[in-house]
Amino acid sequence: MKSLLLTAALVIGLAPAALAAEEAQTPALSWQDCQDGFQCSTAKVPLDHDQPYGAKIDLALIRLPATDPAKRIGSLFVNFGGPGASGVDRLRARGKWEWLFSSELRSRFDVVSWDQRGIGRSATVRCFDSVEEQQAFLNSIPVYPDTAAQEPAFFDSYREFVRRCEAKSGDLLDHVSSANTARDLDLLRKAVGDKKLTYHGISYGTHLGAIYANMFPDKVRALAFDGSLDFIGNATGHGDQGRTVPLDTRQDVPRGVAETFDQFLKLCAAPGAQCAFAGGDLKQKWADLVARVTASPVTTPDGRFDRVSLITTVWDSLAQPDTWQDLARVLQGVWEAPASLTASAADYTSNRFEAFNAVQCSDSDFPRDAATYTKYGKSEDQRVPYWGRAVVFDMMACAFWQGRDDDRYTGPWNRWTSAPILFINSRFDPSTPLHGARDGAAEMARTGFLTVEGYGHTSMYVRSACAEKAKREYLFTGVLPAQKTCGIDKSPFA
Repeated sequence: MKSLLLTAALVIGLAPAALAAEEAQTPALSWQDCQDGFQCSTAKVPLDHDQPYGAKIDLALIRLPATDPAKRIGSLFVNFGGPGASGVDRLRARGKWEWLFSSELRSRFDVVSWDQRGIGRSATVRCFDSVEEQQAFLNSIPVYPDTAAQEPAFFDSYREFVRRCEAKSGDLLDHVSSANTARDLDLLRKAVGDKKLTYHGISYGTHLGAIYANMFPDKVRALAFDGSLDFIGNATGHGDQGRTVPLDTRQDVPRGVAETFDQFLKLCAAPGAQCAFAGGDLKQKWADLVARVTASPVTTPDGRFDRVSLITTVWDSLAQPDTWQDLARVLQGVWEAPASLTASAADYTSNRFEAFNAVQCSDSDFPRDAATYTKYGKSEDQRVPYWGRAVVFDMMACAFWQGRDDDRYTGPWNRWTSAPILFINSRFDPSTPLHGARDGAAEMARTGFLTVEGYGHTSMYVRSACAEKAKREYLFTGVLPAQKTCGIDKSPFA
């Protein structure tokens, strides 16, 4: 039977496993109340979509039912990004954020999310025996090696991490690609009774959405891609980049981080800004601060800061402009603190780290030679000071990863979809830079683009009533907005 499916796929130009998914049984959902207006269910899907009647796995789902059933359009599936974050937990926490899912939007859609395979409550990838073991291991390695001398131990730590993942999760690692999640998503679409998919993909969720659109191009009703990747760059790289350039380096994430941080400093220095770090030449103040903690780490009520932790704290915070005033306070606290060597440990209690690597290493090509990372660690540190080196090492596990999903998706990316797709991206995004999002949109066949003139990562964090309205109207109608730009609701330091 599989050979017949393959022949048919080649004839009509579809991915073979997309046809296999058509044979899989549509999951039966039994929605149960799970507090605060939410309903939860579980869906059984094939572990291997090439064997649709073989072993099954359970996917955890959650939905917020439409508040106006008489005007209900259908279900809006949401992937909140990562990969690694629990969609169930995030919808429960963020499903009523008015700037993300307005009351007008929620009146017409059941908003649905799920823990995709490998994540949270859905066939969970595990690399440790306990939370305590996980936390101890992750706290034992730096976020990235600050010097070349630290690299060998850093590489060895990730080799050990990969070994533990293989030992604990085994064959599951060969079935967690986003292509298989796209097949799951199509089964979930059918399970809720929708003829075509309505979808809001955030950050990594745009990559999943692009895979779905190209595997099931005739099932697209309306897809909003919010904080998009360059899909070719993410999957294989352009040319031979997949073999020679670390993933986020070839996406030029350092440029996005640097541009966003420049805006942080510029807005902080503006007259009337509520910014605790203000005062003097802020670029020089930042350089002096990095030099200070490099020479001698300091401890404040917010934690212990050396060069690596300071840089990563800033990088993480840049995604959420609502936290920029807090970040400025933290930086000023470090600026004023005496030197100290007191350590503090961070908690880590989910499988986001394991799942992130399991999915990303399945989806993308990576250089396999540690020397490549050493090379780029040096050159990127020179090209984009502070941020370039950190980005080089942010997916180090993938250099050693052994899991291989034969059904992963690597293109084409330009199949003609049954409806156009809306891309939304902020002007200054430290995680999915505007230049990469534009590249991703250009790689697809039918797209429109809305630029939010703001700072931070996706409309989940960049509040814009204008962008939410444009997205909402598009999801209602499937018609791309005429406008090309939107403002933000307020400045981060207002």
